[in-house]
Amino acid sequence: MAAYGLYTHIASNKFRSMLLLGGLFALVYVLVYAGALVAEVFIDGNETVAYYLRHAFSDLLKAAPFATVVAAVWIVIAYFFHQSMIDAVTGGHDVTRQEEPRLYNLLENLCISRGITMPKLKIMESPALNAFATGLNPRQYSITVTTGLLDALDDKEIEAVLGHELTHIKNGDVQLMVVAVIIAGVVGFFGEMFFRLFTNFNWSSGSGGSWSSGSSSSSRSSSSSSDSKSSGGGAVIVIIIAIVLIVLAWLLSQVVKLALSRSREYLADAGSVELTKDPDAMISALRKIENRGELPGATSAVMELCVDNPREGFADLFATHPSVQSRVDALVKFAGGHDPGPLPPTEETDEPEAPADQQDAPPPPNHGPWNDAGGPVAPPPVPAPGPPGTANSKGMGTPVGNSMGNPIGPWGRH
Repeated sequence: MAAYGLYTHIASNKFRSMLLLGGLFALVYVLVYAGALVAEVFIDGNETVAYYLRHAFSDLLKAAPFATVVAAVWIVIAYFFHQSMIDAVTGGHDVTRQEEPRLYNLLENLCISRGITMPKLKIMESPALNAFATGLNPRQYSITVTTGLLDALDDKEIEAVLGHELTHIKNGDVQLMVVAVIIAGVVGFFGEMFFRLFTNFNWSSGSGGSWSSGSSSSSRSSSSSSDSKSSGGGAVIVIIIAIVLIVLAWLLSQVVKLALSRSREYLADAGSVELTKDPDAMISALRKIENRGELPGATSAVMELCVDNPREGFADLFATHPSVQSRVDALVKFAGGHDPGPLPPTEETDEPEAPADQQDAPPPPNHGPWNDAGGPVAPPPVPAPGPPGTANSKGMGTPVGNSMGNPIGPWGRH
């Protein structure tokens, strides 16, 4: 599907996303087929590969309606309770105009300017710099912003981030991402279940071969040595095929999520510029958020919904967002923005802050035997009793050993 301009890119991306989600849903049946292969080997471990493949496909046709119902129930539960689950993980809570007038007014102005239904506004108590949108219908849409983002960004930058999340809602990205996360969760659940099944059973390669439970010591022997030679390896091959299908289904589910997320972040950035007419604000916001958006305790599914996901997988293969640099380059090239460059990393030292505090404090009184210029500051010493004439007879409280050049000093002879 050819795409020319922003809106046709959005339509084309939606079409590709729906195809990807359809393929993601098909992965559930791939897992069911893998489970049927394992079940057939467990029932009879002395058959050929063709026998297992044929009977597993027949089992798939019988189990497909049940798998569909289970996946549908999973989606229905997530449809109604996904926001509650996300809030439980992130700690986000609703705020009103009275509680956050600055943030509320910025979001409301953007919605009014484009005739967009005002989503719910949530605040997450976290020093991280990030924001995300959730919801599957206009009544569920919400935008969550961290307190760290509010403290670090100015009004124009916050407005750009809100425009980014509103674009995700307007383009339907939020619904597709939530559904993708839900279906990927189904794939991950079944995949983990089958792997646990593999760990609970073991393959015995005795005469004829058998698939037996780890808690059971009984095994079935083949009826003849010829059957053993012809079918003994069939079960092993089928088990390998099942494992490959499960691993492939999980990997494809992750790749589909990456395709949905990576391609949509560029469009959301462009949509933010269209709403705010300020590409520099979006670029500045991305530079401030860069490498500072990790939400403590958040799952990978939540991080995939955020403005920036600093998490990286093996060799950057499973990074769910394009890099900030590539997004900034796109805004500079296509929106005419100006890149100030990456911000310097925040310096965190383990040294105590007492010396910095003492810089603002008044200088200590000039007394004591170690008050040379630039020397360490020490509390005034307590003068020890000495011979007559060595102490201040007028009771001034300051030893005269320093001012008069007394070689003995307040602590006795050197």
